[in-house]
Amino acid sequence: MKKIYPILILIVVVIFAFSCGNSKKAVTITDAEKEAFKQVEGDTIEIVNAEVEYEIIIIEPGFNIWLQSVARPEGYYSQSFMENRNQLMVMEWNRRVLQSDFFDPNLYEMQIDYRQGIDYGYEVNYKLYNYFIYFQRKYRQRLGPFFPRI
Repeated sequence: MKKIYPILILIVVVIFAFSCGNSKKAVTITDAEKEAFKQVEGDTIEIVNAEVEYEIIIIEPGFNIWLQSVARPEGYYSQSFMENRNQLMVMEWNRRVLQSDFFDPNLYEMQIDYRQGIDYGYEVNYKLYNYFIYFQRKYRQRLGPFFPRI
């Protein structure tokens, strides 16, 4: 029995060391992204789905350039994949809007009304998902358990 405790402690230490090492993974920003992030002129992207009467307006310098040059093309991700990721990121975004004492209110200005079970369509999910990726990479934020990668 005495030999089991040191082995268990060693296993816990090894698992802890590996988990710490993986959490510090750096996100590599490409040159194309750096150029998009440098933009100061406001891009305006309007995402509309008339069937469900839903509209998102994104005013973010560089997002349109990033979407066209860096983001994965439409069709790369399935709609269900993006819906699941968007649901997680919207919940975290809205939590940060409500906790403005802890999170920069200039980054998290307004809540997003994105409801599970509503089919917003591919375009809305595609642009919203990619905006979250863009936002996380540009401002070095994490809106969920996944690394914001392309």
